[in-house]
Amino acid sequence: MSRADRVCCHGSEKEKLFMSKAFKGVINLGVTDSTPDWDPYAQPQAPKGAPNVLFLVWDDTGFGSWDFFGGPIEMPNMSKLANNGLRYTQFHTTALCSPTRAALLSGRNHTTVGMSCVAEATEGFPGMNGHIPGEAALVGETLSDRGYNTYALGKWHCVSEDETNMASSKRNWPTSRGFERFYGFLGGEANQYYPNLVQDQQFIDQTADPVSVDEWKKGKDGYLLTADLVDRAIGMISDAKQVAPDRPFFMYFCPGANHAPHHVPKAWADKYKGKFDMGYEAIREKILAKQIKMGILPKGTELSPINPLSDVRSADGKPSPPMSDVRPWDSLSDDEKKLQTRMAEVFAGFSSYADHEIGRLISYLEETGQLDNTLIFVISDNGASGEGGPDGAVNENKFFNSVPSSVDENLKLLDILGSPGTYNHYSTGWAFAFNTPFKLFKQDAWEGGVCDPMIVHWPAGIKAKGEMRDQYAHVTDIVPTVYECLGIDLPETVKGFTQWPLEGTSFKHTFEKPKAKTAKRSQFYQMLGTRALWRDGWKVDALHPSSPADWGHFGQDKWALYHTDVDRAEIHDVADQHPELAAELVGLWYHEAGKFFGLPMEDRPTVEFLSTPRPQVAPPRDHYVYYPNTLEVPEAVAVNIRGRSYIIAADVIIDGSNAEGVLFAQGSNFGGHALYLKDGKLKYVYNYLGENEQVITSNSDVPKGKVVLGVAFEKEKLTTPPGSDRPSACIGNASLFIGKKKVGECKGMQTQLGKFALAGEGFNVGRDRGAPVTYDYSGERPWKLTGATIKQVIADVSGEAYVDVEREAAAMMARD
Repeated sequence: MSRADRVCCHGSEKEKLFMSKAFKGVINLGVTDSTPDWDPYAQPQAPKGAPNVLFLVWDDTGFGSWDFFGGPIEMPNMSKLANNGLRYTQFHTTALCSPTRAALLSGRNHTTVGMSCVAEATEGFPGMNGHIPGEAALVGETLSDRGYNTYALGKWHCVSEDETNMASSKRNWPTSRGFERFYGFLGGEANQYYPNLVQDQQFIDQTADPVSVDEWKKGKDGYLLTADLVDRAIGMISDAKQVAPDRPFFMYFCPGANHAPHHVPKAWADKYKGKFDMGYEAIREKILAKQIKMGILPKGTELSPINPLSDVRSADGKPSPPMSDVRPWDSLSDDEKKLQTRMAEVFAGFSSYADHEIGRLISYLEETGQLDNTLIFVISDNGASGEGGPDGAVNENKFFNSVPSSVDENLKLLDILGSPGTYNHYSTGWAFAFNTPFKLFKQDAWEGGVCDPMIVHWPAGIKAKGEMRDQYAHVTDIVPTVYECLGIDLPETVKGFTQWPLEGTSFKHTFEKPKAKTAKRSQFYQMLGTRALWRDGWKVDALHPSSPADWGHFGQDKWALYHTDVDRAEIHDVADQHPELAAELVGLWYHEAGKFFGLPMEDRPTVEFLSTPRPQVAPPRDHYVYYPNTLEVPEAVAVNIRGRSYIIAADVIIDGSNAEGVLFAQGSNFGGHALYLKDGKLKYVYNYLGENEQVITSNSDVPKGKVVLGVAFEKEKLTTPPGSDRPSACIGNASLFIGKKKVGECKGMQTQLGKFALAGEGFNVGRDRGAPVTYDYSGERPWKLTGATIKQVIADVSGEAYVDVEREAAAMMARD
């Protein structure tokens, strides 16, 4: 269409391609004889007095964790919101991070929008591909078109791994899904001291250094993620308000707390000393009594039993996976009890610390007169996490490598839990307690995985203060509630995509009607092999543990039936008493699984489904070339050395005898490897899951001038730990090279089969920007290479001999 066509066809169908509103001015030959119409070109404006909207999304926090839900953890700022708002006692999520967040932001079921599991575990089916379709617009996309400023901070986790790099499409990054500004991390978790930060559409370095372990012990302060996020949140709001004070905002604030690692200043953890000495079984009784007294739970609610699926077997006789077992408190040794209580103290301190920092955001809104007319939803994305296993972990990455933690290893780091020296996660026992009174944990469709705290706070729109609401609600219901509160309808199209209907149901009518019935009739659940369906106060649960159960045989599972209106903790299976109702609800689950893309099911071991081959922006290859002065390459698209032979060589020009620093680094001190220079020597470290730091040092100095420096690992075998049927490590021989000369070796080196990190800690050239792979580096973070220049780093997994890769590198050097 020509320019003339465009200006002369106002009011026609053609015009709709270029503007949302018809031009109603007058166009003549001269501008003085014409009448402008700015309406089609003006920024969208929200109605006068429209409220701000704030989603505060906590991570991995169970129903019985916080004081305002009867728990032991003090949360003065969240309690203030609860006491001036409403607490919902039957609010439900999907049982896992990405799925809940996708359902929250879209108002549709997690499987409908392709997020049946975490975004790192996509599998190429409509319900499990990790790409939220355009037909399911996110709330930010809708509100930005209604005159709202939109901000996302902290954890995103709604983009598949293949799109979390600088070469990929950014179509599912926050700034492409309705958020004008983003500051946070894309993946499922973040090291609170060394987060893998993104600002808008680029990886960035954190603004300050964290404390060292020794400084942490002395109580010194340094960088921590939650404080940084709050500073940025206040800044984003202020940036806009000083220009347009009346323009409302929608903010999606997700601190990453209380997901592992549980990183916290020592003083905050010490605040809880002695508070958990009674153990997790005893504290459950105290929590339940308080919940009943507060009206959170009805009288007569019982505690779920320990290890409720211990007697259940698969169709072919497999037991539940031992990783989800809870060890009775009385079975622990004194040292183990000491370790367990400290893990709980650290977690509680982590939560209270995050509440303290988020309190600054709440205070800012109050001081600037914005709090009363800000519609706030406070939720957790799922129940407390059992991913620490029966003993807890000082390195949570072991879970994602299917490697059990050792009590002895954990005890060695007791005094620095919560510091930069640990990547800690409490045990299943504490998940059991913090989910009081429910069964099981995060990842499970039982109430322990899906029933979570929720606060709604909006003084300008809700008269009730400090009241309970017992209506059943689900995370998909929040967006429909927001739309009703704002008086808007879901648009027919967003960005050209015809919209699928919302699947949630507004609960706005409950704000002022405490006894009103829920408008929701049923809710479908599906997560990692576990399944459930709620309908009109009844719930069926499949007797099938979550991954890593590896049971399969889903069609042969037995189902239990509970009357959850009176039996909140799912204690009394009444399927035998109501067989027709049980069969009806199981049949309805299958109907809704088909309707909402809920099949196929997945319950394989974690390392298997996280390591499943997936599409990438460039297909995996045998040969990779990396360059200095570039951004980090995420692990998902970096060279994959897991369980295989590899060669990595750097073309370097050594300027003098004082060359120091990192040539390449991937991972961290909780799992990773690096090639670096120190004291004139070439060094290679492979840090196996933080428990076996294997270092090779060259037996000769690195020469000046052009040189190729490299490491070669030759795979020999996989090893399987006693009592397991799955390998946990790859064993081989590593050799260090200067040019073609072997200058050191390590026989029997132990390497990981799983990822170095669930998120972040990618491949870096010329520095180590995150947590260090080893504290043997010289100098200060990010341990940049000095006294030398890197031309490139070549990584080869083809199985070629080292000499061939060195020859290629030398040839490239010769051409410079």
